[in-house]
Amino acid sequence: MSYWIVVVDDEPLSLTNAKNMLHSHGMRVGCLRSGSDLLEFVKTKTPDLILLDILMPEMDGFETYRALRRFEEKEGRPQIPVIFLTGEDNNEAERRGLKAGASDFIHKPFDEGILIKRINNTIVNRKTIESLTEEATMDKLTGFLNKASGTKRVTELCREERGALMIMDLDSFKLVNDLYGHDMGDRVLEAFSSVVRENVRAEDVVCRIGGDEFMGFFAEMTEENAVASLTKRLNTRLMQEADSLMGDDHGVPLGISIGVAVSNENANDYQLLFQFADNALYEVKRNGKHSYCIYDPEMTHEAEEENLEEDLNRVLQIVSERGEGKGALLLGIEAFSWNFRYMERFRQRYGGCGTRILFSLSSEEKGVLYTEMVSEFGNVLKKSLRKSDILMQWKKNKYLVVLPLLQESDIPKIIDRLRNAWEKTGYHERSEIRHVSSTVM
Repeated sequence: MSYWIVVVDDEPLSLTNAKNMLHSHGMRVGCLRSGSDLLEFVKTKTPDLILLDILMPEMDGFETYRALRRFEEKEGRPQIPVIFLTGEDNNEAERRGLKAGASDFIHKPFDEGILIKRINNTIVNRKTIESLTEEATMDKLTGFLNKASGTKRVTELCREERGALMIMDLDSFKLVNDLYGHDMGDRVLEAFSSVVRENVRAEDVVCRIGGDEFMGFFAEMTEENAVASLTKRLNTRLMQEADSLMGDDHGVPLGISIGVAVSNENANDYQLLFQFADNALYEVKRNGKHSYCIYDPEMTHEAEEENLEEDLNRVLQIVSERGEGKGALLLGIEAFSWNFRYMERFRQRYGGCGTRILFSLSSEEKGVLYTEMVSEFGNVLKKSLRKSDILMQWKKNKYLVVLPLLQESDIPKIIDRLRNAWEKTGYHERSEIRHVSSTVM
């Protein structure tokens, strides 16, 4: 266990005992004599865990703990796990320490076995939580924040910072999927994410909000020349990556269009800025793509003379190009019900068949891991089915799927495809998939 542990205690003997025990188990150990020493230490260093004595002069363990958490919050750092130490058999102190948020509580003199086991358990549990938290907030394909966590962060930045909210849309990305397949589409998205990382600053925030649509907030980027330079770099590098992936003669006019809205003291609401950036993005799409547009208050289509043909082209562009996704349509119960009833009316009037399948996922896993497993099962279902199919989550571990124009004889193929995809996730050994189906003519 090559963990880095910091022990904070004003008693030299306790420090020596802890250091010797931890060294004997291969741990790196730092010894500090006061809370103020610890606060100075963490400004430049981040150990795996802190053993913090409660009874210390000047600043006791509870005061030190609160100051540490304030510092971490202010700096935007992850919390370092803390185990409190005490030489007193005091239940009230233990209750107070755990209530404050400490990971554990250990009495002195130390029992070596207990000390090592609790350190190991605390660090392992914290790493598991961090991993699950990252999975819940990150888009797996691109490594950017996902839509929910990204929107939350950008909303905060719009309110607190001056800068540019940008919506970035990949031009002609649908052609990549249509001509070269979805696997190539994924590789292009991965390449795009690498291109973005190469060309933005560490403090910039980027998230994926749709299939080929991304959003970013760039603090203090309020000058047009900076936006123009970024757009040029992204388009140049993306085409280089596309040529490398698909060949120089791939023929796809791939590129990036960017709509920009600048936040200031008079415009700092996320919803408003997003709408402004979206309007600016439409202007780019309408005028040749592969470029950028910064929103101008004069930019309003409502004030123009009514042009139904232009409106038709715009709405068809929005619903057909943006938000391109794979597989079936995953809907909430209300939207699913509307679509289901429409399909039924269409089938009854014009004929045809349809199949409904209810899938159930069972497992002995519990808690957060089980929730993650069920969510991943929904993603696998979505990607394994056709774009003409719809599904919804019915209860915690059940998904209802409707497959129009699918006959009963086709069901085994669907099940085999699903099971093969599920095996690739690694969850199949800890779960069981069951299903029941019905076909109507």
